[in-house]
Parts: sequence; C-alpha cells; structure tokens
Amino acid sequence: MGMSGNGAGPRRAVVRDGASHALLDDVAKQIIEQLQEDGRRPYATIGKAVGLSEAAVRQRVQRLLDAGVMQIVAVTDPLQLGFPRQAMIGLRVSGDLEQVADRLAEFDEVDYVVITAGSFDLLCEVVCRDDDHLLEILKRLRTVEGVLSTEAFVYLKLRKQTYSWGTA
Repeated sequence: MGMSGNGAGPRRAVVRDGASHALLDDVAKQIIEQLQEDGRRPYATIGKAVGLSEAAVRQRVQRLLDAGVMQIVAVTDPLQLGFPRQAMIGLRVSGDLEQVADRLAEFDEVDYVVITAGSFDLLCEVVCRDDDHLLEILKRLRTVEGVLSTEAFVYLKLRKQTYSWGTA
C-alpha cells in the first residue's frame, strides 16, 4: 500500500513480476528508474537523462507498458483517504489455494494477496476505517470456503515502503 504522505498520491512506475527480460536493457532500466522517482516526469526530461529523444522515450515506455513490464499508477496514502488501520492477515487454508486467494482478492478492503510457504498458506493486506471495520473484515474472511484460521498483524507504524526495486 503506497504511503505518499501528502494525500495527493504521486504517480509511480511499478515493475511487475514476470516481466519480459528482453525489454530490460540498461536504457530501459534507466527510464524505469526515472519513472519510479516521478511517474509524471516529462518524456523530454527523461530523454535528456538517458540520452534519447522524447519520441524514443515515449515509444520505449509504451512497449514496457504493453508488455506488462511496468504500470504507471497513482500511489495513495490510506491515512489521508480515511483508512488509518492496516493489517497483514495470515490465513491457513484447505483445498485449492489459488481459488481461495482469488476469492480474497474480491474483497474491496484487500489490496494484496500472496500464496506463501511457511506457517501460513496465504497473506493478505487490508485497509480499514477502524478496529470495528477490521473485525468485520476478519469475520467475512473466515466465512470464505477453505479458510481454516486467520491471524491478524496490525500495523502500528510504517517505517519503509519503496517501489524502486526491479532495475538493479
């Protein structure tokens, strides 16, 4: 969950898992780094930084977007949007993990779902208005077929969150 701190929600480029490595030469990585710093940075400015024309940068960015290598999104601050409570919820599941994960992903309050190895089968991150809302979400999650148990890890303070990985 993005924490901008200013409520305006800066735009960031997010590099996606499973990205096509053929498109990721050094120049493409430099372009991605520029967009990770500021997703609204003008192509002309990026071009000067990486040694390409504005048109070449525009074309490269479009290819990266079309291939699913990255996406440009507005990163919001849940606190500024009235969701001061966040939690990671560990779930133990029976049956088809992907099917349960897909069902959890349908919840509006869930912004992140992963299948994991270890003591939990799934982890999902939720954003909530308050503790009562978190309790309501936990009750709803427990009604999903295949969910055996949940354990909530309430966020007290976010110390680091970055979107700058993927180009090193």
